[in-house]
Amino acid sequence: MNSDSTHTPALDLEPAARRIAGLLDGVDDDRLGLPTPCPDYAVRELLAHLHGLAAAFRDAARKDLGAGTALSPDAALPALDDDWRETLPRRLEELVTAWRSPSAWTGMTRAGGVELPGEAAGAVALDELVVHGWDLARSTGQPYGAGEAELLACAALLAPADDDPDRGGVFGPPVPVPETAPLLDRVIGLSGRRPDWRPGGRGGR
Repeated sequence: MNSDSTHTPALDLEPAARRIAGLLDGVDDDRLGLPTPCPDYAVRELLAHLHGLAAAFRDAARKDLGAGTALSPDAALPALDDDWRETLPRRLEELVTAWRSPSAWTGMTRAGGVELPGEAAGAVALDELVVHGWDLARSTGQPYGAGEAELLACAALLAPADDDPDRGGVFGPPVPVPETAPLLDRVIGLSGRRPDWRPGGRGGR
């Protein structure tokens, strides 16, 4: 990644973040207990996870490596704050702004307790937004789509490598999806989810 201060980051997190913010009006309180494609999460935990990852990857972009970037997402089941309807959109905006800085994509940073290059952290942040945005939409019965550039970046991140078929144990085993399926379905399959997942059905990580 070019470290020139005038360089424009190759990935823009704003579309994915805006899609999530746009889904929140469709999440009534009576939907907070619905299941999600993430087996350990109901909708309320998924929202809490989104809140936490937005803050953590914001700080990772800023190289503000404190407690928020040191905590593993698996450390404890995330708890949803009462004011999440106000704070989650704000955290998503802060995340987008932080990754607009070219310096976010250079050097080393930390997220989820893992040290990694800034460029890799930005790609992971985008993947988290795209895939968990799909999770939220599917769990609450809302439509979801993503841009080709975002999906190609996610596919590149999620694809198993010959020398690391388990992808470091970070992602669940890929779910086979036909090559002729839409790109979004293929990305969701690579993330370890069934593209046909519905509440009450089977699938997830």
